[in-house]
Amino acid sequence: MKGKNLKGFVEALEELEREKGIEKEKLLETVEIALLAAYKKNYGDDRSARIELNRVTGVVRIYSKKVVVATEDDVKDATSEISLEEARKIDKKIEIGEDLEFEEKCNDFRRNAIQNAKQIIIQKVREAERENIYRKFKDKEHQLINGNIRRIDEKGNVFIELNGVEIMLALVEQSSSDRYIIGNRLKVYVAEVEETSKFPKIVISRKHENFLKEMFKTEVPEIEEGIITIKSIAREAGSRAKIAVYSLDPNVDTVGACIGQKRSRINNIVDELNGEKIDIVNWREDKKEFVQEALSPARVKSVELLDDGMTSKVIVPESQFSLAIGKKGQNARLAAKLTGVRIDIKTEKDEDEE
Repeated sequence: MKGKNLKGFVEALEELEREKGIEKEKLLETVEIALLAAYKKNYGDDRSARIELNRVTGVVRIYSKKVVVATEDDVKDATSEISLEEARKIDKKIEIGEDLEFEEKCNDFRRNAIQNAKQIIIQKVREAERENIYRKFKDKEHQLINGNIRRIDEKGNVFIELNGVEIMLALVEQSSSDRYIIGNRLKVYVAEVEETSKFPKIVISRKHENFLKEMFKTEVPEIEEGIITIKSIAREAGSRAKIAVYSLDPNVDTVGACIGQKRSRINNIVDELNGEKIDIVNWREDKKEFVQEALSPARVKSVELLDDGMTSKVIVPESQFSLAIGKKGQNARLAAKLTGVRIDIKTEKDEDEE
């Protein structure tokens, strides 16, 4: 296929590599495969052929291979055999039984074959782009990432540009305290990245409990370094959250470290969460002690674990009952989620009456 030039196409692939990070060499290999497939589709799959694409000039050449036989009468299949007389017009030293490789003429390759090849190439480029997006976000899975708000649709879904790709922050993954303004920067948590036959499934969130966990890792070096461990989180995004922390080092003030001097660390987190309230409590191995901690800021008189070990009866002073329950039951609900223990709260008066 002499003189067929795809230089413009090669330049387009170079542009793709610069803009989207898709490797040009992989795409060029795909071009060769696609052109060969198009050639064989038109001239038969049984042909022995190969493609050579010049990476600089874009010139494409197709070479076919035939076995040399003695005479024209010995040629049983013209697509795979050639007589010695005809073969020596191309290679004077060729012998019977050897393979002769020769370049096909340009007019042997129909125009529609090139078009077919281009369609395959477009498909492969899309596949390569999807794979590139998948790998880029898979590396960021379970991490925080910053982006810019590009648009908001009529359903309230927010579209954010992340790493040059527009990803949807679905309404169900948004925090109730967030307010979105086009053009503003926004921090999100990459909750899930899954490869599909179409565009990769990428779930980003500001509602996920791990969004809060990663924020603490960012703001509290002792957590990032493993000195302090986050044992559990309970969160109602945009309203309130509880986080239980622990350290093997008894000299470490776990709660104080998370709050920071003059509340600097916790304030940075609360600002990012647009005012979401956060209770930081000490994790306890003893379930009764942990339940008591989890109900903070309410003061608890006693905690009794029932026989199943997963249900507790909590007694609080009359003055602490509303605080222990919380607005619409939120404090008790979050404490139960944080500890994994069902919590039944009663006042001292209720207990006496029983």
